[in-house]
Amino acid sequence: MARLADYFVLVAFGPHPRGSGEGQGQILQRFPEKDWEDNPFPQGIELFCQPSGWQLCPERNPPTFFVAVLTDINSERHYCACLTFWEPAEPTQEAVCTEDVDEAGPAQLSPATPGPPGQLFAPKTLVLVSRLDHAEVFRNSLGLIYTIHVEGLNVGLENVIGNLLTCVIPLAGGSQLDSVEDGVRTISLGAGDRQVIQTPLADSLPVSRCSVALLFRQLGITNVLSLFCAALTEHKVLFLSRSYQRLSDACRGLLALLFPLRYSFTYVPILPAQLLEVLSTPTPFIIGVNAAFQAETQELLDVIIADLDGGTVTVPECVHVPPLPEPLQSQTHSVLSMVLDPELELADLAFPPPSTNASSLKMQDKELRAVFLRLFAQLLQGYRWCLHMVRIHPEPVIRFHKAAFLGQRGLVEDDFLMKVLEGMAFAGFVSERGVPYRATDLFDELVAHEVARMRADENHPQRVLRHVRELAEQLYKNENPYPAVAMHKVQRPGEASHLRRAPRPFPRLDDGMVQWIVDQATAKMQGAPPAVKAERRTTVPSGPPMTAILERSSGLHGNSARRLEVVRNCISYVFEGKMLEAKKLLPAVLRALKGRAARRCLTQELHLHVQQNRAVLDHQQFDFVVRMMNCCLQDCTSLDEHGIAAALLPLVTAFCRKLSPGVTQFAYSCVQEHVVWSTPQFWEAMFYGDVQTHIRALYLEPAEDRDHVQVGDVSVPEDERSALDVASEQRRLWPTLSREKQQELVQKEESTVFSQAIHYANRMSYLLLPLDSSRSRLLRERAGLGDLESASNSLVTNSMAGSVAESYDTESGFEDAETCDVAGAVVRFINRFVDKVCTESGVTSDHLKGLHVMVPDIVQMHIETLEAVHRESKRLPPIQKPKLLRPRLLPGEECVLDGLRVYLLPDGREEGVGGSGGGPALLPAEGAVFLTTYRVIFTGMPTDPLVGEQVVVRSFPVAALTKEKRISVQTPVDQLLQDGLQLRSCTFQLLKMAFDEEVGSDSAELFRKQLHKLRYPLDIRDTFAFSLGSTHTPGRPPRATKDKGPSLKTLSRNLVKNAKKTIGRQYVTRKKYSPPSWEHRGQPPPEDQEDEISVSEELEPSTLTPSSALKPSDRMTMSSLVERACCRDYQRLGLGTLSSSLSRAKSEPFRISPVNRMYAICRSYPGLLIVPQSVQDNALQRVSRCYRQNRFPVVCWRSGRSKAVLLRSGGLHGKGVVGLFKAQNAPSPGQSQADSSSLEQEKYLQAVVSSMPRFADASGRNTLSGFSSAHVGSHVPSPRARVTTLSNPMAASASRRTAPRGKWSSVRASGRSGGLGVDVGSRLAGRDMLSPPQANGAPPDPGFLQPQRAALYIIGDKAQLKGVRPDPLQQWELVPIEVFEARQVKASFKKLLKACVPGCPAAEPGPASFLRSLEDSEWLIQIHKLLQVSVLVVELLDSGSSVLVSLEDGWDITTQVVSLVQVLSDPFYRTLEGFRLLVEKEWLSFGHRFSHRGAHTLAGQSSGFTPVFLQFLDCVHQVHLQFPMEFEFSPFYLKFLGYHHASRRFRTFLLDSDYERIELGLLYEEKGERRGQQACRSVWEYVDRLSKRTPVFYNYMYAPEDAEVLRPYSNVSNLKVWDFYTEETLAEGPPYDWELAQGPPEPPEEERPDGGAPQSRRRVVWPCYDSRPRAQPDAISRLLEELQRLETELGRPPERWKDTWDRVKAAQRLEARADGRGTPSSLLVSSVPHHRRSLGVYLQEGPVGSTLSLSLDSDQSSGSTASSSRQAARRSTSTLYSQFQTAESENRSYEGTLYKKGAFMKPWKARWFVLDKTKHQLRYYDHRVDTECKGVIDLAEVEAVAPGTPTMGAPKTVDEKAFFDVKTTRRVYNFCAQDVPSAQQWVDQIQSCLSDA
Repeated sequence: MARLADYFVLVAFGPHPRGSGEGQGQILQRFPEKDWEDNPFPQGIELFCQPSGWQLCPERNPPTFFVAVLTDINSERHYCACLTFWEPAEPTQEAVCTEDVDEAGPAQLSPATPGPPGQLFAPKTLVLVSRLDHAEVFRNSLGLIYTIHVEGLNVGLENVIGNLLTCVIPLAGGSQLDSVEDGVRTISLGAGDRQVIQTPLADSLPVSRCSVALLFRQLGITNVLSLFCAALTEHKVLFLSRSYQRLSDACRGLLALLFPLRYSFTYVPILPAQLLEVLSTPTPFIIGVNAAFQAETQELLDVIIADLDGGTVTVPECVHVPPLPEPLQSQTHSVLSMVLDPELELADLAFPPPSTNASSLKMQDKELRAVFLRLFAQLLQGYRWCLHMVRIHPEPVIRFHKAAFLGQRGLVEDDFLMKVLEGMAFAGFVSERGVPYRATDLFDELVAHEVARMRADENHPQRVLRHVRELAEQLYKNENPYPAVAMHKVQRPGEASHLRRAPRPFPRLDDGMVQWIVDQATAKMQGAPPAVKAERRTTVPSGPPMTAILERSSGLHGNSARRLEVVRNCISYVFEGKMLEAKKLLPAVLRALKGRAARRCLTQELHLHVQQNRAVLDHQQFDFVVRMMNCCLQDCTSLDEHGIAAALLPLVTAFCRKLSPGVTQFAYSCVQEHVVWSTPQFWEAMFYGDVQTHIRALYLEPAEDRDHVQVGDVSVPEDERSALDVASEQRRLWPTLSREKQQELVQKEESTVFSQAIHYANRMSYLLLPLDSSRSRLLRERAGLGDLESASNSLVTNSMAGSVAESYDTESGFEDAETCDVAGAVVRFINRFVDKVCTESGVTSDHLKGLHVMVPDIVQMHIETLEAVHRESKRLPPIQKPKLLRPRLLPGEECVLDGLRVYLLPDGREEGVGGSGGGPALLPAEGAVFLTTYRVIFTGMPTDPLVGEQVVVRSFPVAALTKEKRISVQTPVDQLLQDGLQLRSCTFQLLKMAFDEEVGSDSAELFRKQLHKLRYPLDIRDTFAFSLGSTHTPGRPPRATKDKGPSLKTLSRNLVKNAKKTIGRQYVTRKKYSPPSWEHRGQPPPEDQEDEISVSEELEPSTLTPSSALKPSDRMTMSSLVERACCRDYQRLGLGTLSSSLSRAKSEPFRISPVNRMYAICRSYPGLLIVPQSVQDNALQRVSRCYRQNRFPVVCWRSGRSKAVLLRSGGLHGKGVVGLFKAQNAPSPGQSQADSSSLEQEKYLQAVVSSMPRFADASGRNTLSGFSSAHVGSHVPSPRARVTTLSNPMAASASRRTAPRGKWSSVRASGRSGGLGVDVGSRLAGRDMLSPPQANGAPPDPGFLQPQRAALYIIGDKAQLKGVRPDPLQQWELVPIEVFEARQVKASFKKLLKACVPGCPAAEPGPASFLRSLEDSEWLIQIHKLLQVSVLVVELLDSGSSVLVSLEDGWDITTQVVSLVQVLSDPFYRTLEGFRLLVEKEWLSFGHRFSHRGAHTLAGQSSGFTPVFLQFLDCVHQVHLQFPMEFEFSPFYLKFLGYHHASRRFRTFLLDSDYERIELGLLYEEKGERRGQQACRSVWEYVDRLSKRTPVFYNYMYAPEDAEVLRPYSNVSNLKVWDFYTEETLAEGPPYDWELAQGPPEPPEEERPDGGAPQSRRRVVWPCYDSRPRAQPDAISRLLEELQRLETELGRPPERWKDTWDRVKAAQRLEARADGRGTPSSLLVSSVPHHRRSLGVYLQEGPVGSTLSLSLDSDQSSGSTASSSRQAARRSTSTLYSQFQTAESENRSYEGTLYKKGAFMKPWKARWFVLDKTKHQLRYYDHRVDTECKGVIDLAEVEAVAPGTPTMGAPKTVDEKAFFDVKTTRRVYNFCAQDVPSAQQWVDQIQSCLSDA
């Protein structure tokens, strides 16, 4: 029996001690005065009576009632029922609170309030404190007391309170009592009242009344579920409501849902305002707070807030509440909705049944609880099978094997269950419900017997609902066992009684009288016999064994019986000694062991081969067993949830081999490298499992005579009884045993545990001490045994309270292997373990001390044993390793370090590992890494023997190495931790290698050092490109070879000498001269400066004079400069020639100036520059000072159509800019040099503008009529072809009509300084007609450039041009754009590398993570910006305005933009020859710093690799993709250049400028004619040679459009990732070193086997392994190959592929003409529809209306009348001639071989000459079958043909009369025929041609 109420308290309002406006509660009286012994008076009750604070009130409020819950120090809950009513305040109370009244009082008084107008009311509270939760009874009782007081009933309050305090009621468990009377108690408090109290049947089931149903009503299903999960996973939950009663109900409801788990953290349903700081406690809680304090809860960051009034649950961002595991989450959700909203199922029915009556609220409450009860039964099903009985007597000690439970349920990954099992609530559940012999309740029945039913019902909602209702009935019966007898009779106060004037305040009660009633009752109770509740205890049923919650097929490794059979066979072969058989099966076994069943099977099979705890094997058997064990353990997590490590633990100490007499090596020394062994949780679970086995055995022995034992109601065979059954039996018998017997059993159990602890200390030392204790690799790599004291597994977390004897905080991992004392660490680890398990399992302290003494000795002994084992194991003969495969080397490539054995491990790429990309698992591979003078090469074989004999090659040039880091990784075969290296290269290769054990750390270190030395040589001459093919010692420049002739050598020497002299002086000058600040502008410069400059100019007369005044010695320099690519190109563009006739040159607007030929003005510019004709050379010196690096504006290209020019320069120096764009005055005589430079600069730009043609061009484009922007000629559009650059031609007209913002906003960043007089946009694009930018980022159509544009646009960096105000009268305009810097390119490239070659497998494999990291790199955004700016410049040039690109220093982004513009604008640069010229001109001659950006030498190491050139190639590749028919070269050509610009194989891309190349004697040696067959030093030469042999660089789809200007889309969505970054060929390494590629498409004759047999042989092509273009060449390459093969078979010399191809194309075009249709008939037609020619099709606007024509070849137009309106310049015949030969006969009038004397200083050379009367040309080729014309002599320029004389170097054997000269207006050509007659014939033929003309 228990007291209904413990205390009755009267609390009233009292003044605050500190005199503040608030009051405070005061306890007026409490009964009984003395505390009960078993239940002291709870402190702080007065706070909880008025949770919002004690305040006076201006009106009388109705009484309120709520129940607060207080928890005492013993976790007992006290229910405080509080009834509060208001009484008029006494004067003293009012005085305290006058200030309150002033603020809030009188104004709010309602007229209805009785009492004087200023009267205040004070609260008074009646409190009942009880340990029982009978809220209704408390409400009635307190209500009765209040009613007696208010209504003035004639009943003594003392009697009522005395009766209340002495009332006793039965404890829970009515069913266990004898009669209804005992379970139901009727009480009366002596005021004519009657109440019935029903006690619940089972006290373990919570009482919820309606609280759960209300909670669901207020918050809804999803919210309650998330609160439920939050409470279970120990998050902080806060309820808000304006009602206190609702807060306590909600908290009670949430607790009821958690059953059978008990909430053990802070639980305060109503928190008083004064205690709000409790909310910031770090521990979990469930707390209710009045909604008035919502503002105070705002800053709580980790609290889940449930607002009951608003129906919301707010989970903060930083909190992750794991949901229930599926399918339980969705099942629970649907059952809850069926219970709460039964109408939902019927809502869609056509004929809904008559409405069913919904359950009452109380019943619904029980149904909801039943759903959660079922949920727990499903979650925890089979939990009893994972309990470990550690002790039975004197008290049961039980542990839960969490890992096994998760593993068997298949929920290892599940966050929710993991957290629940680790939580305090579950620990309590185990200790309370794990007990095998106790009273059972509803949950035990459910989890043991109903699981099968629940599983069967899963898909039948109605059956589920029926089950829920059955459970709800039982829960309801538990709370209301006798519904019939519930009759209450309690008086209530009348309506509005609180408003009546109370007769008097609540009286002071008579203490003595109440105390007397209480004392009497206690005396009576003492006399009565104690009521002992007899519990009905039974053995708790275990239920069926566990099953996985969701039958997941284990996917890839679904274990078939066949797999298990393979495992069994392999093991039996091993033990039968059939090693070869075993070896064949091993790979299959290792693969099968990925599956769980196979791993279990392996452990079972191995157990069979162990007799008496020992199995001695021979070396091979031992190796096999160890490999299989390692493979098993490799996939074990640290928890070992499938018990694999547990099963192997006894085996690793059983299998052994004899190393020598007395020395035995056990398997444990070879399987230590697994994380599971260093996990304390694993050892604890193992230990408790073994202890349970031994304790069970302890009690089974004596009972041998009995066969069957009664367990519960069923008899079980003795040996099948589980440990829990045994324990249950023992607990039942325990009370009946004698004292001695009890003592004996306790002692036996204790010593069992103790002996196991010693056993485990040994076991742990076996697995934790490494074989070589000097190398603590194990500890360094593992999680660090030292960190683990914190991560205790045992689910009773009171291990915090001292089970860890001491905290080893100092042990934080073992990074530093040398200093780490292995033995000490292991001893500490074992001691911590021993402390924990022994404390938990009740080992005596003496035994524990003994253990602590023993552990260091055990460890020390084991170390000594291991030393002998280690020594002997070293003597074993090494295992045969596969022999190393030597890589193929290039000619001249030498090995620096011979192969080091390594394993190549998979990096994050899918290729080669078999992943989702398919294909075999080529990686990991076992082989060796070689370091040569040129490359780092790995060659090896896959470790997976089933892949076959594939050779894996991965290599990259040493020069491409960008990052090298040491790593520590597991070797794939033995799972040993080894040191490794990860090398990343900018050619997108990654070598992630683990060194084999045999590679010492010194060898690895040597490899690193050599690699570093080769990667960053001290001098550029030590690189491979220089050392190749020459025997000079590194560091000394190579001697020029003899055949270059003396002139060349002296020339280059003189040139450098002169240049150095000048440069030295120039640099001195420049260092001393700094432009004076603006304040000193008026003063003349200091004397010495003036002198120095003038001296330097006097010394160099040639800088002042025009080119005709060159001195003879300089002429030699000049002619070699002319040979450079630039000049050839300038002449092609008509930008000037170096001719001596000045008169002709004057008419040209531009000229070639040799001012920089000594590299004196600008070191990084070429020797010859194009400048306006009107600017004198001496002015250039001054102009250059305004620009960074002296890179002043020079012309690099001119549009053939609009005659606009493209200029490039470095960025302006700050002062230069300001000077340039100030309003200029006439220069005063005293102006400083800075100003004069600016003036010069302005003149220079004016000269550029003036040199542009001033007439409207043929297409009707209007250029500026005057050069002031005030007088602009009117613009008359003429009918002409316009390129609509819309993706959809139909939208063209629409785009004209709409006029949104201009396109400039996208190029320039948002705002320019507001000071610009005339906005570029408005100048460029008249506001009246402006077509929109395209959706794809393509430019609007060219019509958008209006006539009032500037003549010259200067594209500059926005940051640099800040605050510049252009003068509106000038004809140039600034376009500030935002560009990225080189360092951003570098950073972006790093991220791109990481994205394409991650280095480690992605956390979430799949395309998403790659695309995400690609986006983060911002590489494509930079490509987009470059293309966007370039297209803009193309538009400007095309519209007739010139453009000066002046960004950064003029050698990175400027070069990219300028080159891209030329590729887009000029079809010539889209040919192989043109692209080469472009790169030589813009990148090499104009000084892009290849060595600096590529970090070629030690000096550049810090700057890192910045792939500016690669970025340009990527842009070209993007254009190539969009216009595949416009480029003569293939995408492979771009990749080839991308690879070799970083490889340092060729000298082309070395050094930073022409000046540096001259200094090393590089520039002109390339021009030497007779090279012999030595290795190519120039990449261009290599490309030429290779092109002759194979079409790999040629694009078959090449069919260019006439004078096509390309305008590519530039939006990121239109860009593709270049496959150069992602593709890989493991068969041969990168395919860019052609000699190394293993099967070139055309092997020489002797290699090809007879006949065409190999052609038809089928072979497997693996995308990640084979080179696809090589294995499956495209159709045309295949046909050409076949042709060559057939010709070879016929014994004819095979024709060059290019000749064949040209013939085919010519024939095809003839055929097309014959058809008379525009469509070509054969080869290329299929490619047309797929690749649009340009962004748009041509819309011809002509008299006939619009017709569309899509033309394929340059010679064909559409044939419609409109085509005449398109007059675009055709390509010059000479360029296109070689590609489109029609019929050969008509072009070759006469042909033959002649020797020709080369240009200045070149030798004689035999050439094939063709005299063409039709074209009136004499052409020459390298040889007869060459189709590329090497030169043309135009017969129109020939003045005379005369006999010649032999000159130096002419062929010796030829008659003098065979020489003749052809004199043209440009120069004299010297020829020599083979004999005199043929010479005569040639002269005659040429003469006749001339006379015909």
